Amino acid sequence: MSAADLAPGDDYRGSGLRFPVGFVLGSATASYQIEGAAQEDGRGPSIWDTFSHTPGRVWNGDTGDVADDHYHRLDEDLDLMADLGLHAYRFSIAWPRIQPTGRGPANRAGLDFYSRLVDGLLVRGIRPIATLYHWDLPQALEDGDGWTSRATSEAFADYAALVGGALGDRVATWTTLNEPWCSAYLGYGSGAHAPGRTEPASALAAVHHLNLAHGLGLQALRSVVTAQAEYSVTLNLHVFRGFGDGAEEAVRQVDGLANRVFLQPMLEGSYPADVLADTASVTDWSFVRDGDARAICQPLDVLGVNYYSTTGVRLWDGVSPREMNDGHKDAGGSPWPGADRVEFLRLPGPYTAMGWNIEPAGLEELLVSISRRYPSLPLMVTENGAAFDDEVVEDLTRPTGVAVHDDDRIDYLRRHLTACHRAVERGVDLRGYLVWSLLDNFEWGYGYSKRFGVVRVDYDTLERLPKDSALWFAELARTSRLPAADPVRTA
Repeated sequence: MSAADLAPGDDYRGSGLRFPVGFVLGSATASYQIEGAAQEDGRGPSIWDTFSHTPGRVWNGDTGDVADDHYHRLDEDLDLMADLGLHAYRFSIAWPRIQPTGRGPANRAGLDFYSRLVDGLLVRGIRPIATLYHWDLPQALEDGDGWTSRATSEAFADYAALVGGALGDRVATWTTLNEPWCSAYLGYGSGAHAPGRTEPASALAAVHHLNLAHGLGLQALRSVVTAQAEYSVTLNLHVFRGFGDGAEEAVRQVDGLANRVFLQPMLEGSYPADVLADTASVTDWSFVRDGDARAICQPLDVLGVNYYSTTGVRLWDGVSPREMNDGHKDAGGSPWPGADRVEFLRLPGPYTAMGWNIEPAGLEELLVSISRRYPSLPLMVTENGAAFDDEVVEDLTRPTGVAVHDDDRIDYLRRHLTACHRAVERGVDLRGYLVWSLLDNFEWGYGYSKRFGVVRVDYDTLERLPKDSALWFAELARTSRLPAADPVRTA
């Protein structure tokens, strides 16, 4: 199914749709984007500290030094989650807060912070979903070649054992990695993300060592976790739209790099032969050793799926200027090693503030396709949301006297949750939906210029203000029924 297959007037604006009993409705964040306290309580530097402090890497010279100051405002933010009625909260653990250099004994202050977070969630009836790696690699490991090195995969397993041993009696779901596609290709290929390298062969080495870290990390977790827990990984699986002569070939190439190079080793125990062939001029994949495939392919209880938009591709004619509208910041390199004949097209709008097209049909299509390929694997949407140019306006009907009437975000969420509901009706074992993000935050290379949160953060005062989308989502979480519009403004 694609957008062209939709019936006229099918805009995915459902209302009154009820989600199944047990369907989890929550939110997600990432450590470097919200925590701040970058040099406190023994935390070491991460690649994102180094990257953001390097002139020209991040818009406006923004850094995560303070971010949302979540580290010091933990109880306030936990109360906010409870007020919104979240069923679950997906957070990430900062590796350099646990091991300042990526190796050695655990930093007790770092473990204590996450222990307080988990306990605070549990006492409020919120399910903890812990992600071990959301991109903040300890800088000391990057100095030793980072994700291009097998040693980093092995260090990750040791880190996983430390965290699992400390929190494994309480965390409901363990996620090894968030979006390894971004870590590998944007970090080591395009240079748009930390560590900012533009080395095609290194990007593919990073793919493998992230896959290996996932497998080794799951083994380490299972050896120390004592509670009944679920184990997962979160992938930002791409939905491609092919155009022109050779559309199928263009989609095949980028689907291999974006999706199958992670799914197949993790779930089937091998790398796609066509990806190895496509990238043979970039690397010989000699970093893959005997036994790696077996280590990577570990049983999963749930697969996390992050989705924001679709991507248009076609084969490049080699003559006209090559279009590279893949939705990512241009930093000089390419996140598509071996796909030099593919160009990326700007798809029809509407668009979010990131310039990403809005196509909820793509989410339904993605969930259904994964479910058909891996029918016994439960799924969860672990990120979905939108950045818009929010405005604080006077509203004397609110206790604060001000409000953010983010109707465009509510519409985005409503349409994508409708897509989730349709996927469930088509037989997909979808366990939940986590909105990205709870708070406005440091949006990586874009600094603080893009706001994804359902809660506004004033970066001068750090005051939190729930937007209309937060109130809308709270109504959804309370009833498990999809509201038609903002319940506050239509009450």
